[in-house]
Amino acid sequence: MVRPILEREYGARAALATGWQPAYDPRPGALQTGLRPPTRSRHSMMTYTRLAFATALVALSVITTDAAAQETGPFDLLVTGARVLDGTGNPWFRADIGVRDGRIVAIGLLGGAAAERVIDATGRYVSPGFIDIHSHADDGNARIGGATIRTDEVNRKAAPNVVSQGVTTVVVNHDGRSPWPIRDQRSLLERQGVGPNVMLMVGHGTVRREVMGDDHQRPATDAEVDQMRALVRQALGEGAIGMSAGLEYVPGRWSTTDEVARMAEELVPFDGVYISHERSEGADPMWFWPSQDDPGPPTLQDAIMETIEIGRHSGARVVASHIKAKGAHFWGSSGSAIQLIQRARDEGVRVWADQYPYATSGSDGNTVLIPRWATSSDQDDLSPTEALRLNLSDSDTETMIRRDIAHEIRRRGGADRVVIFEYPREEWVGKNLQAVADERGVHPVQMAIDLQLEGDPDRRGGGRLRGFSMSEMDVEAYAAQPWVATASDGGIAVPEDGSVHPRYYGTFPRKIRQYALTAGALSVESAIRSQTSLPARIMGLQDRGEIRIGNWADLVVFDLETIADEATFFEPHQHASGIDHVIVNGEFVVDDGEILYSLPGHVIPSSLNGSPGISDGEGL
Repeated sequence: MVRPILEREYGARAALATGWQPAYDPRPGALQTGLRPPTRSRHSMMTYTRLAFATALVALSVITTDAAAQETGPFDLLVTGARVLDGTGNPWFRADIGVRDGRIVAIGLLGGAAAERVIDATGRYVSPGFIDIHSHADDGNARIGGATIRTDEVNRKAAPNVVSQGVTTVVVNHDGRSPWPIRDQRSLLERQGVGPNVMLMVGHGTVRREVMGDDHQRPATDAEVDQMRALVRQALGEGAIGMSAGLEYVPGRWSTTDEVARMAEELVPFDGVYISHERSEGADPMWFWPSQDDPGPPTLQDAIMETIEIGRHSGARVVASHIKAKGAHFWGSSGSAIQLIQRARDEGVRVWADQYPYATSGSDGNTVLIPRWATSSDQDDLSPTEALRLNLSDSDTETMIRRDIAHEIRRRGGADRVVIFEYPREEWVGKNLQAVADERGVHPVQMAIDLQLEGDPDRRGGGRLRGFSMSEMDVEAYAAQPWVATASDGGIAVPEDGSVHPRYYGTFPRKIRQYALTAGALSVESAIRSQTSLPARIMGLQDRGEIRIGNWADLVVFDLETIADEATFFEPHQHASGIDHVIVNGEFVVDDGEILYSLPGHVIPSSLNGSPGISDGEGL
């Protein structure tokens, strides 16, 4: 048959060129690049067969011609026999890849070329390195030498849990937080060296504090906004590639849409991007407690519309970050969020989103169902348990506490979705709140109170719980959108750090394994695109995110049969499987599955400071 020859030798793309059509393969985990022959009459089959063989010869001649016209070696690195997923979302094609001086200089049939290092990638896939546009690998409020790459400790600045996922570039300083000034952060990272490439945001919250100090629980004046705009310009001139915001956090909570939009206007001359942790990710913000706050807080839809309005007003590219639909009573609302964004895109607003492929939030997995005000007291020496017992002694206060706990249980996905991970009574570990409440014969609200009263007295909540507050239906719906990039919302982690979200180790392999191969929410090609060329386009990168001659050699070699996230909620410090090699700027950071702790990463500055260049002008 013509098609098997074409696909085997030149990839699915060559077979498609001759009229073979995509065919869905129903087998679990199948790579959806199967093809079926074109529908043709018997009289046209001879003509078609001749055309198909002619196309095969043309494909061969094109590859051979390309190989002859481009660099032929010797190379620093030669990857041979690979199934190349180039990052564009197209089907794979078979090719060799030649690398010299950190860049891709040849793609084609390069057999016999000399190279210092040759990787036989037969049976493996090669893709561009993954780009994490929402990373906490560095953070304005992280202590030096802790959860940050700004450190002398090679086991952190090499970012082992990041590069082992195939990530070669991280975008840091999110949620409105960044060091100040940006030039100092950039200088330190360039001087000390880093594992992956790094792009720096400037934090809206940081700039707001610089101008308003502690007097930030109010809208900014026009004069203050002008001062903030000047600081954003300064940061962009020092190498920041955009502005992040944390509008659900202090001090961003008190900003207005107009304030943020006016600051975002400064991004446009620098081809910068605005990435927002929005004001709400469900029916209400994380700070909202029914007993304490006025009704009518912003919803997810309100937050999405605000991000769209910031993009519309400023003209900047904007991103709704770690998009979700949080809370059992809010499941299914991804549909309306998707419609809002798609309509805005259709109208010309340059808006995207990113997501982490998990149904639970929270970096450390410490879900506390009891509000902080209920475990606090004017008596400073009281433990959380003692303070709660005191507050429960007043009947009116007890009513408010129970109301708030019920609200938080629902916001965290319901009692059957809140799981106990650490507790003095080990027989409860691994069970959900509803199950232990049923064992005791009490309401889940009472059980949450009992966990505090009978657990660790000095720990809020009495133990460590995690709420699985999102529905897989919504996670899959977002994953299927061609404008949703993959991002971890994770940082640097080593085993001695204790509990972390598995996303710190598994985000990018999980998108491929769980949501492409298993759930079928998107194709493998689309999953790769969501973490390569799509985030590169969002960030304005012109020479990363695709396997293309002239691009930086940020590459991942992986086994599609075995690639998977291994980190769990009980054992989160587990590196992903199936990733053989990770290459940053032509240098190995993972080789034959071994983390090398090398530091080849670059700090990639704004377009007016050396890179990344101007976007392609299409905008969407």
